[in-house]
Amino acid sequence: GKEVVIANAIIAILTIGGQQLFSFFTFSCPCHVGQNLIYGLAFLGVPALILLIVGYALNNQTWRLVMGKRSHFEKVTSSNRLLKCKLVCFVLCSITGRALVAPVTWLAVTLINGSYYICAVSEYVPVYYYGAAPNVTASERRRILATFPCSQLVPPELTRVRDEVILLLRYQSQVAGWLLIAVVVITVFLSYCLASCFSPLSFLHFRYWSSYVHNEQELFDEATEQHSRLYAMQHVKKFFGFVPGSENVKEIRIPSLREWQAISGLAFLKRVDEEHYDYSLLHDWALKERANGKYLRIDED
Repeated sequence: GKEVVIANAIIAILTIGGQQLFSFFTFSCPCHVGQNLIYGLAFLGVPALILLIVGYALNNQTWRLVMGKRSHFEKVTSSNRLLKCKLVCFVLCSITGRALVAPVTWLAVTLINGSYYICAVSEYVPVYYYGAAPNVTASERRRILATFPCSQLVPPELTRVRDEVILLLRYQSQVAGWLLIAVVVITVFLSYCLASCFSPLSFLHFRYWSSYVHNEQELFDEATEQHSRLYAMQHVKKFFGFVPGSENVKEIRIPSLREWQAISGLAFLKRVDEEHYDYSLLHDWALKERANGKYLRIDED
C-alpha cells in the first residue's frame, strides 16, 4: 500500500542521511595491516545488523507473532497446522522484507560511497602489474598497501600506484553496490508478482480487504483507548471518591496509609482466574476492598 511505500521511503532517506553523518564524523581508517579489514567490515556490517534488529523490534507484527498463542478451543488438525505454518512463513517474510529496508539501504550506500570497502581490502590488492615496490617482501608489500587509504602515509614515488589502486577498489565497491540494489529490486518485484498470482482474491477484492483491515485496526485502537480509560476511571473514582474532570465535586475520599501502601510498588499482570487478570495494584485493590474510609466535603465556593 501507499503507506508502506511512504514509510519505507522515509526509512531509506533517514538511513542515507545517517550513513553520511556517520561516515563524516566517526569513520577513520587505521591504515594498518590486519586492522583495516576488521575496521572496514565492522563499519560496513555492524550498523546494518543493528538496523536489521531494530527493524524487527519496531514492527508490531513481530510481537504479534511472538506473543500469539493458539486458542484452547481450536481443534488441532493437520490442515490447521499446515495453514498455521503457511501463515507464519508469510508473516515472517513480510516482517523480514520491512526490516531489510534500512540495512540494505545502508549496505548499498556505503558500497557506492566506497570508503569502507577501500579501507577493508586495500592490503589484499595484487599490484604486481603496477610495478610497485618489486624488491620488497610480501609482508612489507601488505604494509605499504594498508597505508593506501591514508594519502598522507604513502611515499611520493607510490602516489600514482596508490591513485590507481583506489580507483580500482572504488570501481569494485560501486559495482557491488549497484548489483545489490538491482538484486533487491528484482527480488521485491518478483515476490509481489508471485504473491499476486497465488492470491485467492481479485485485485479489487484485495484492495477492499486491505482497507477493511486498516479501518478495523484503527477502530480497535480507538475502542481500546476509550475502554481502558473508562475501566481505569472506575478504579480511580473508587480510590479518590470522584471522577477526574468532574465540575461539581461534592466530596473527596482520603485514602488511608494502608491503602497508599497497597497501590504502591511494582506490579505486573496478576492472574485472578482462568479468564481474567488484574492489570495493576490499583486494579487489584479496587476489586478486593470496599470504598469505606474518610471522606472530606468540598465547599461550593
